[in-house]
Amino acid sequence: MSNLNLQPTGVLLRPDSSRVLIRPFIPGNPARIVNIIGRALALSESETEEQLVAVAENFGKRHLDMRATWRKHFEKVKGHVFSSRPLSEARKLYIGALFSGEYSLEAAALFNPSLVAHPDQSDLAEGELRFIMSLRATGEGHISSIEFRTGIIRADHAIALEVPSRFVTAPRVNPNPTYLKTVFLDKLMEMGFENDWSDLVMESLGETFTLSGLEKSMQRANQGKGHLPRDVERTMECVRWLAQSNYEVDFDPSVAVSERIIFPVSSNESNGMEDARFVRFVEDDGSVIYYATYTAYNGRAILPQLLETRDFLHFRALTLNGRAVQNKGMALFPRRIDGRYAMISRQDDENLFLMFSDNPHFWSDPKLLQRPGESWESVKIGNCGSPIETEAGWLVITHGVGPMRKYCIGAMLLDLNDPSKVLSHLKEPLVTPQESEREGYVPNVVYTCGGLMHGGKLILPYGFSDTGATIVTIQLDRLLAELKAG
Repeated sequence: MSNLNLQPTGVLLRPDSSRVLIRPFIPGNPARIVNIIGRALALSESETEEQLVAVAENFGKRHLDMRATWRKHFEKVKGHVFSSRPLSEARKLYIGALFSGEYSLEAAALFNPSLVAHPDQSDLAEGELRFIMSLRATGEGHISSIEFRTGIIRADHAIALEVPSRFVTAPRVNPNPTYLKTVFLDKLMEMGFENDWSDLVMESLGETFTLSGLEKSMQRANQGKGHLPRDVERTMECVRWLAQSNYEVDFDPSVAVSERIIFPVSSNESNGMEDARFVRFVEDDGSVIYYATYTAYNGRAILPQLLETRDFLHFRALTLNGRAVQNKGMALFPRRIDGRYAMISRQDDENLFLMFSDNPHFWSDPKLLQRPGESWESVKIGNCGSPIETEAGWLVITHGVGPMRKYCIGAMLLDLNDPSKVLSHLKEPLVTPQESEREGYVPNVVYTCGGLMHGGKLILPYGFSDTGATIVTIQLDRLLAELKAG
């Protein structure tokens, strides 16, 4: 353990299994769907209304707009309705409820937080900062989603964290998102699906295009072709997969930040959106956008992806492209360096790398930055969020894995103008699992996805044992002095 004095803030986040989201509960066997609908159709109208009232009374206090969700779930199965008579609204809602189920987002864990300054800094006292914290929530089936909290760092560095309600709300998925042609083409090329058919599809599309425009272009390319060759069918599958993997979601502004939940949407992330590393990115012209790199997991393979938002209401999920898009733990620098984007990464699941790009969606040519050097990181090292700019250099919070798979948090300092130069790194861990933090879903782990600097202190949230989370503060000048001494 380092000699630094970590100040606890009293913030302790534990999973709350009462925070539940309504998810589709639809059997994979179409015959079963028909059977369930048949039983619903066999009820009289009065019996249907009676059943609907009972379900609404049982679950109504647990959700904000349950009926709207039931309507959406009815739409998913209405093609299996075999009755020709019009259905009443009550029967549609009841059928929707039959194909719905609650999912407890935090049943297993709430951990691995990151902090960024809130877009809204109004109505604060001098010396205060409003922040947004992202968290990884894990529930049944080890499916992870992204949750949020807001809070205020007081002038004395006390943390006032909002108390969330029990309600959670999933965003509306945009049914007709837009795409950039250059990004789409480069990803097709990277995957080996650039051919005559894809060229024909893409040439009629503009520099930006919609999902509906893409579908129409594919229909035109197939018109009069009859049976399509296997390579064309595979390319079509790839194009649709790519379109589904790049999506847009929107929250209603009336939904509190702590009630917003980003649940997996695409097949890439069907088993989880893990460890989002948010960063407040300031462009050279002063404009601000929030990026988050996260790990998409489909139950078999992991894939680094990117979230973009300006207001935490509208989000775009995008595939990352290039040879260097591998493994976990990619984290963007908060601004360009000499006109280029910069990223800390770990391609080989062991060492830290640095890479530059002219485009935040394309990454290649990683250069080795740091190998494991101390016993507490002798298995592997990785980053713990985006680098933080200080007068002394880029402060990179790291994690190290040592004997018995014990995770500790460390720190290193990079040159401001040339971050490929490692100025120093801590010889001893900054944070190690305390006795009260060792037990959990994955024992002996402390891990963060990003802190921030405010009023001369590092505000560092971290998850413990893949179960809960807390926040500590560290005097920045003492941390930098210890780094320089190392």
